[in-house]
Amino acid sequence: MSEVGTTSRPLRVAIIGAGPAGFYTAEHLQKREGITVAIDMYDRLATPYGLVRLGVAPDHEKIKSVTKVYERIAGRPGFRFFGCVEIGRDVTDADLADHYDAIVLTVGAPVDRRMGIPGEDLAGSHSATDFVAWYNAHPDHHDLTVDLGIQDVVVVGNGNVAVDVARILATDAQELAHTDIADHALEILRTSAVRTVTMLGRRGPAQAAFTPKEIRELGELAGVTLVVDPVDLDAVGEVSGDEHAERVMKALRAVAGRTPAPGDRVIQLRFLTSPTELRGVDAVRAVVLVENDLVERDGSLRAQPTDRTDVISAGLVLRAVGYRGAPVPGYPFDDRAGRIPNRDGRIIGDDGTPLVGRYVAGWIKRGPQGVIGTNKADAGDTVASIIDDLIEGRLLNPTHPTQDDASALVATHAPGAISWDDWQQIDRRERERGEPDGRPRRKFASLREMRDVLER
Repeated sequence: MSEVGTTSRPLRVAIIGAGPAGFYTAEHLQKREGITVAIDMYDRLATPYGLVRLGVAPDHEKIKSVTKVYERIAGRPGFRFFGCVEIGRDVTDADLADHYDAIVLTVGAPVDRRMGIPGEDLAGSHSATDFVAWYNAHPDHHDLTVDLGIQDVVVVGNGNVAVDVARILATDAQELAHTDIADHALEILRTSAVRTVTMLGRRGPAQAAFTPKEIRELGELAGVTLVVDPVDLDAVGEVSGDEHAERVMKALRAVAGRTPAPGDRVIQLRFLTSPTELRGVDAVRAVVLVENDLVERDGSLRAQPTDRTDVISAGLVLRAVGYRGAPVPGYPFDDRAGRIPNRDGRIIGDDGTPLVGRYVAGWIKRGPQGVIGTNKADAGDTVASIIDDLIEGRLLNPTHPTQDDASALVATHAPGAISWDDWQQIDRRERERGEPDGRPRRKFASLREMRDVLER
């Protein structure tokens, strides 16, 4: 092994993206015995934690407690955070290669998939990505126009994001007032006229992506009736041997056949149904649906449209039909797969060979699959490749390999960068703002608000 990785010359790693995959990558590097590491974590936003802060539903506070683990990682020697620094805008791959032995991209899958149907761009049609970011105080989405002065909402999809969106729309705003939901979202939800939220799944209930726990949560919401037609469950077919499908079906059967109580809001689950058109003049007013049949093709069950159609009212449509990565300037990208091509976490160039010292972890590596914890093992596999390349002398050979050099780079190209100490000030102030109302925090929804805290 070369001198890189020793106390006198730490292994210098730049991690691009401050979400779970980034922090788990840092943790695996820190825990490698006999190797000293110095980690600089970059993010284009001022705040760390990625989807844990900006994607997890505000009424799921327990899930967000994982940030305590990330705080410990950030508190270990050699770790630094540079927020408000964007790769391609402020610093380039060449800049990073001149200052680090290894570069790890952990930038997630921030782009939603489109439905590709007429009317998708009408006012009142949004991606669930944008809607979730709006109610979670993402600074890029705090000014999203969300009209909740309507009665009927359609959510396309039945994964965990679709369930979160439906639950937030149906939950009494007073319940959400005790969470860290964005102030602007809470204000609009307090005046919401929404009465019915219809979730559409293109395949059957046994193929749904939600979990039994999520179904139970929907069924236990105060003032909300979860409607599941028993006929949809009777026609599901054989699911024995598929543990997930069996548990989902058990949870659905436990709530099937309920009749809405007077005054209740309704969340209705519809299966084997796809939208084919959004109708309206200036805004969405209705959704045209087609019923599907399940057919076996290439060893799996696929949804096949029939000639049976329906039209339902909707003043808001939120699509949650999947996510994909976005290209990062200076790096290859597989547009079809929606991720950066890699082998064992090593980024693969156009000629099929690994790019020296460049790696990926998380959703940009494997696609948008798994839960927060899935990223831990995934990051460990990437770190194993980094260590193998360190041992074999296959890392970068930076000409400015010190922390001071990297600090000078950031000061020159991104003078407004946010440090970990800066973030801790912002974090403390958000918590203080929430205390009088019994909330875990009141988030700042704009970078200007955050900088105001730092300038006091």
